[in-house]
Amino acid sequence: MKKRSVTIKGHATSISLEEAFWVHLKTICDQKGTSMNQLVGQIDARRTTPNLSSALRLYVLEWLESRIND
Repeated sequence: MKKRSVTIKGHATSISLEEAFWVHLKTICDQKGTSMNQLVGQIDARRTTPNLSSALRLYVLEWLESRIND
């Protein structure tokens, strides 16, 4: 588990995720041409789960599933 700090709406927060999820989030950021802070902020704004780490994992899972189905 790796903890990283991101800034959402001007506030720093720490998020703990397995390294594989950080790798995929970085890939998504590169493909979208966005920063990690921006992507995490977007996911945070639309999440339906109370836990941000869970929302990030689900986002990566959905992204991977969409890649398989293409």
